[in-house]
Amino acid sequence: MSSTGATLVIGATGTTGSRTAAQLIAAGHRVKAASRRATPVPGAEPVRFDWGDPGTHADALDGVDRVFLIPPLGDSDPASVMVPFLRRARAAGVRRAVLLSSSAISEGGPAVGMVHQALPGLFDEWAVLRPSWFMQNFTGAHAHGESIRADGTILTAAGAGRVGFVDADDIAAVAVRALTDDRAPNAGLVLTGPQALGYDDIAAIVTEVTGRPVVHHRLTHEQLRDRLAAFMPLEFATLLADMDRAIAGGAEDRTTGTVQLLTGRPPNGFRAVAERELNDPVSA
Repeated sequence: MSSTGATLVIGATGTTGSRTAAQLIAAGHRVKAASRRATPVPGAEPVRFDWGDPGTHADALDGVDRVFLIPPLGDSDPASVMVPFLRRARAAGVRRAVLLSSSAISEGGPAVGMVHQALPGLFDEWAVLRPSWFMQNFTGAHAHGESIRADGTILTAAGAGRVGFVDADDIAAVAVRALTDDRAPNAGLVLTGPQALGYDDIAAIVTEVTGRPVVHHRLTHEQLRDRLAAFMPLEFATLLADMDRAIAGGAEDRTTGTVQLLTGRPPNGFRAVAERELNDPVSA
């Protein structure tokens, strides 16, 4: 996609946004790195952005013709703030929008699914990335990573269900192609790693890589919902617990060839990511 404008990366300090910004910059693209505190990002123009503060939106959109959208964290109705922003973005000259959604949420479904539904009516050039669960959930600041480091446990209501866990580096690589290729995907793209794994499998691999025992504890749907509701709204906690119940029923037991199709290389496997990101023994 030939362009003289910049790409606005919302959530540019987060797991996916930071990787997307870095890969865009490495490829020679101009990036405006949006975050609540306008945190500096090497090679990018930092800009303050808050979904809940429309006063930050105009400066963020100035000089932008593409935008990478990460929804507001923990919001069960992101469309209420995102769709007005997208209308404003279109009026400001944005031509292409790429949305980060989830493989667990279909077009027109709950939460970001409503934004997915609206996107094709707002932009002629668009894509919705629907990654499976992130491999970085076990290596970073996610609750799974924290419980692994704290007491060697992974707590889910997913039972023996399997998931095509995907590397955030691969998600970012697809995002870059969706943002910059001459032709936009104009589609929802389900992204997975090369293999569907159960949480017992994940625990075994982390144990082997780190040398510290890690086990998967199986919770009921209600137990997981109540644990999550202690630090997030009940509606969103229920949504997340419902996703685990869907995993238990086989909803995420799949792999796709989308990463290879768009990037020209196979997706990274979980063992390789664990070795890359957990190269020192996990400590409390």
